[in-house]
Amino acid sequence: MRADKLDTYRSKRHAARTPEPVPGPGPLPEGDDDTFVIQEHHARRLHWDFRLERGGVLVSWAVPKGLPLDPKTNHLAVPTEDHPLEYAAFEGEIAPGEYGAGLVLIWDRGRYETEKWTGREVKVVLHGSRVSGRYVLFPTGGRNWMIHRMDPPPPEPPTFLPGLRPMLPEARKRLPRDQAAYGFEFDLGGDRALVAVRDGETRLIRSDGTADGPDLGGLPKALLDLPAVLDGQIVTVGGARVYMITDILHLDGGELLDRPYRDRRRTLDHLKLNGAHWQTTPWFPGDGRSVMKVAHRRGLPAVLAKRLDSPYLPGARTASWLRVPVPPAT
Repeated sequence: MRADKLDTYRSKRHAARTPEPVPGPGPLPEGDDDTFVIQEHHARRLHWDFRLERGGVLVSWAVPKGLPLDPKTNHLAVPTEDHPLEYAAFEGEIAPGEYGAGLVLIWDRGRYETEKWTGREVKVVLHGSRVSGRYVLFPTGGRNWMIHRMDPPPPEPPTFLPGLRPMLPEARKRLPRDQAAYGFEFDLGGDRALVAVRDGETRLIRSDGTADGPDLGGLPKALLDLPAVLDGQIVTVGGARVYMITDILHLDGGELLDRPYRDRRRTLDHLKLNGAHWQTTPWFPGDGRSVMKVAHRRGLPAVLAKRLDSPYLPGARTASWLRVPVPPAT
């Protein structure tokens, strides 16, 4: 019997235990060989999966540093098993213990044109919302390939912070009734601040317009040198100032503002940003009463309730985010 292109894919997955599409054996769908997707994969190590539709499957490479934007720099691209075409729309959490366990989010997708496709060279033109241009993939020996940008670098994106203001919560006296629709955080009572990370440097702007804050010099390395914009509070812990991170607005050139709060927080959690001068705050989906009890015991001023489906609206004060003060002891 002729081998199915998806045999390897199926052999690595249990359909009953993974949210990924696992189609059964049979004829492969016929497409136009013009779809591509780049997925942000928070597995044991953060990487990007680059997939090109070809012959009824998605031919795939794992790219640890993402697609290069500068033609002077080639990036490693490790071939992986062919994936089903349905995977081009997949986002979700692959359970611990399963192959590829971790969060998968779509970083970009669009159409592409094939200029050349052989066993020694794959040359394509991408038309995506985040990445466009001519790229070539080629083997370098063993299993490894490289990916190279053939076009000049795209224009430098604008600096993140100018004009970007924190999203603000509305005041409420009580927790929302539909707690299952919210994620809950502790309001630590610190100074609100945004932090931009790019080219090994950090820039912090507090809500009062100043740039005074903790030492964040090691944050770029913690972010794997990926450009990012974070939201959080500056608080004092044990006499030292610490940046408590509550949200992520940009990552690796991609804007996350339109993603729901739930997905932004999951991305942030998978980055594991925990150091001496910065910490990722916990969040608790659907459990506001327990969070309020803990906040009361710790003497915190308030609890924040954020709708799981809410986008990030810079500078807006909306009912999607609520600030509920901790009631005084009786």
